[in-house]
Amino acid sequence: MLAQIVDKLRAAKSVLLSTHRQSDGDGLGAQIALFHGLKKAGIQTRIVSVDRPPRKYDFLGTEQCIEVFTPETSVRTELALILDTNDARLVEPLYSALKNQVDEVIFIDHHPVLAHGPAPTKGSFIDIQAASTGELAFRILKALEIPLDATIARALYTSLVFDTQLFRFVKSDPTSHLLAAELLRFEREPEEVHRKLFANYTVEKLSALIAALSQVEYLASNRIAFIPVRTTLSQGGLDRDESGDVIDQVMNINSIEVAALLREDAPKKFKLSLRSKGTVEVLSLAESFGGGGHRYASGAYLEGTFDDLRDRLIRGLHQLVPYASKGTNL
Repeated sequence: MLAQIVDKLRAAKSVLLSTHRQSDGDGLGAQIALFHGLKKAGIQTRIVSVDRPPRKYDFLGTEQCIEVFTPETSVRTELALILDTNDARLVEPLYSALKNQVDEVIFIDHHPVLAHGPAPTKGSFIDIQAASTGELAFRILKALEIPLDATIARALYTSLVFDTQLFRFVKSDPTSHLLAAELLRFEREPEEVHRKLFANYTVEKLSALIAALSQVEYLASNRIAFIPVRTTLSQGGLDRDESGDVIDQVMNINSIEVAALLREDAPKKFKLSLRSKGTVEVLSLAESFGGGGHRYASGAYLEGTFDDLRDRLIRGLHQLVPYASKGTNL
């Protein structure tokens, strides 16, 4: 599959790159690396995003190379590559425009294909053994014989360290470490990347985190955590992409096996994030809500009332941890 995509890129005169909405370090890093690499190879390349990337990724030059899609945006091109998802629903409304205006759309991803969701397009490159989409972007650039430089390496390194969480999740495989060693020949300030990604707190953000953590419900003898992040919290210093920092803090509790964060984005519109330490598979629960992701880290976009969604989620979480008491420990 990789060879076929490389052949298509070699033949293409114009390429469009994108990723899922509410983009993160993996999808952004992978597409920015490909953007600079393909341009270096003389291919007309652009990035069109469903929405504006989070501010903390500005250090990658997102303002200079990413267009934000509007209904008036023309996306006509020969080939479109969608990175870090294989679920077309996460690329709407951009995906509908791509279907109408682009000769071929291909997904490049490392998430499992959903059992109950849209299938990726024919010819897509899905490798669930890869620890990050940046790894797949690196393999594409290498196959195209496009040399690394500082800009490309920084984008790939961002993708790598973001999705492995500084190499905590490398799937018992040396690939991520070997890739990092190659990238660090060009990325001379990796600590700066780490700070931009993981040490970007403000006083306002810390206050919002404290407020969110004070609302956590501990269930099933402290094996399950349910984390509500209501609109007042997300507007009080916690950007949408930063709500993941809340669930990361909760997962540091030694007794917690699975956690669910329900973030209110607008009236009756929510984002669900699910995390597990690897003993409980959460992808099936995310799929039951129309979402997807990894086996142990997944999510979904939900609509409904907070109380109804909370009740459904807690019932589903108890089914994942059936052997524990269902009492609430607050």
